[in-house]
Amino acid sequence: MILYLDILTILSVGLLTGTEFAVSVFINPVLWRLDDRAQALAVKAFAKMLGTAMPFWYAGSFLLLIAEAVLRRTQAGFSLLIVSCAVWAAVIVLTLLFLVPINNRIGAVTDDVFSEAVKREHRRWDARHRLRVVALALAMILLLAAVLGGGTV
Repeated sequence: MILYLDILTILSVGLLTGTEFAVSVFINPVLWRLDDRAQALAVKAFAKMLGTAMPFWYAGSFLLLIAEAVLRRTQAGFSLLIVSCAVWAAVIVLTLLFLVPINNRIGAVTDDVFSEAVKREHRRWDARHRLRVVALALAMILLLAAVLGGGTV
């Protein structure tokens, strides 16, 4: 059973981390090169779509990480899983405090073209998002070290 949990957790955490990485490294730079109208429409569409799906994906991944920690509480990788869970929890809290409000403001803009203020907000969101991607990658590395390396780093 733990093998299936490992596979599901690694897939969930890894794909989420990869999605967030892709937003930062590939999607946003392309969006910034679009004309103003196309950029506004695309950013609002992404904000709505990802803003709807990601809370469930983050929560589900967090629950999987907790399950890993509970089931491996007597194994060498337990402490790494605890730190991974703590990092993931911090990411969720900081996302709710700093990224979600910006995302909601951008998604609520009714203009067909973003003002300079909204463009600045999007760049501020992206800068904070990059820090989130680093934290997610750290949580993923800790998970992998715990599960695949038996807790030795």
